[in-house]
Amino acid sequence: MKVQLQPRSWLYLAVLILLIPALLINLGLLTFIDDEAIRSLVALEMKLSGNMVVPTMHGAFYYNKPPLYNWILLLFFQLSGQVNEWSARVPTVLCLLGYGTTLFYFFRRHYGPRIALLNALVLITCGRILFWDSMLGLIDICFSWVVFTNFMVIYHLGEKKRFLSLFLWSYLLTATGFLLKGLPALVFQAVTLLAYFLHIRQFWKLVSWRHISGILLLAITLGLYYYAYSRYNDLEVLFKTLFSESSKRTVVRFGWKETIWHFLSFPLEMVYHFLPWSLMIIYFFHRNVYSWIRKDPFIFFNLIAFLANILVYWTSPEVYPRYLLMLAPLIFSSFIYLHQIHESRKSWQFQLLDKLFLCIAFLLPVVSLLPVFLERTRSVPFLGLKTGVLFIGFSVLAYLYLRMKTERIALVVAMLVVGRIAFDWFVLPDRNREDFGDQCRQTSIDAGKRFADYPFYVYDQTAMQPTNSFYLTQSRGKIIPRISEQKLPEGYYIVNPDQYPAFPMEKAGEIKVRHGRLTFDIGKLISTSE
Repeated sequence: MKVQLQPRSWLYLAVLILLIPALLINLGLLTFIDDEAIRSLVALEMKLSGNMVVPTMHGAFYYNKPPLYNWILLLFFQLSGQVNEWSARVPTVLCLLGYGTTLFYFFRRHYGPRIALLNALVLITCGRILFWDSMLGLIDICFSWVVFTNFMVIYHLGEKKRFLSLFLWSYLLTATGFLLKGLPALVFQAVTLLAYFLHIRQFWKLVSWRHISGILLLAITLGLYYYAYSRYNDLEVLFKTLFSESSKRTVVRFGWKETIWHFLSFPLEMVYHFLPWSLMIIYFFHRNVYSWIRKDPFIFFNLIAFLANILVYWTSPEVYPRYLLMLAPLIFSSFIYLHQIHESRKSWQFQLLDKLFLCIAFLLPVVSLLPVFLERTRSVPFLGLKTGVLFIGFSVLAYLYLRMKTERIALVVAMLVVGRIAFDWFVLPDRNREDFGDQCRQTSIDAGKRFADYPFYVYDQTAMQPTNSFYLTQSRGKIIPRISEQKLPEGYYIVNPDQYPAFPMEKAGEIKVRHGRLTFDIGKLISTSE
């Protein structure tokens, strides 16, 4: 793909070069959060059991998510030769870069390389992704990449009237999304197809043989996996759990009061999570905004797809921002499109944001000096050098912000990338030192190694926390089964003493846990038989 360089392409090249260390520095430092630990534990148990078809946790069937992301993690465990935080999080970084590349590919067709690259960088540097999700070994960025690609396939093949290709590729992507996260992939597919074909006034295409062909491809793809699964376990419980996972966050569970409160607070909450780019929402506050957007068919489709799909989450009380990452570039693209219009008109909206970003640009060099004066960052290696590099970097960007008026959005992107490097150098090590999760990790690893050569079990319904489960299994190199039989085998057991205060065992150790009680006991079973 030939890309013609612009006169100031060095700025974009510098951002892309800095983005790689920004996403990788200290990536494996922090302890897994619960959802990360679940993903990695299930993948690790597949490796230990040799069964790549049926996900398990503590040897019991795990129903909540299909296995595709576990297979991806397993691939990286094998390639790196390690099962740890870094090898579980690198797939997230690569998927994010792939997501940005896909966005660039499709947007370049409409706006050229500069605006396409700007859209990709705005996605990657929104606060929720840059300072949170890009550092975690979760499904969501990979899943969002697949769903966003599906949006683009529906639009671009639809505009070319290649409807058979549209349905086949779209349902193949939907099958991929389903094997990553289950039913949400089907919801995105149904809502987007309905919205698009209503938009182009060809609803009848949804009852055509071409659409049926796509559905058949989906059924065959998923059917092959679930046929293999059925050889190990009953499918009824599996599908019940997949449906309950999708419905548990809706009004069905939470009721109308919480749903109404969520509906009212949701927009403000999402603006907060997707800062700073979400501030561009003020560009919609103009009487001509509809006519401006209507002039660009691609932007208009993006907004239709965004509004149609966001309603599902807007009316669902328990929603995390990471569930919406596939929708972010749809709304961000309209922000950047409207930004160019407001900039040309010097509107009050543009001037307000421009002054805000200007203030931030000149505040950042001052803020970058703080680590030298803070007690909590005194132990950071090469403190003076790192602080100096950040001060110079932010100072140069502030100067460029004054001089390069046509590239101010790209300069804000650059500030965010440098800010992520500062976050990696100073915030992550401090967070790790102060995080109780590190104690949970270390006590679990120590216990796993200490009891590695003994029979080791989780007793009955002891509410094991995924972080502990992963590190215990990783350090032992063996699956730790859950035992609830009347006649218990001899060995060592993990027990929550709050749940089972009378469990007959001789305490031999303990592990620290994050939630609720601070420790679980490990002990040797004492025989109660006469």
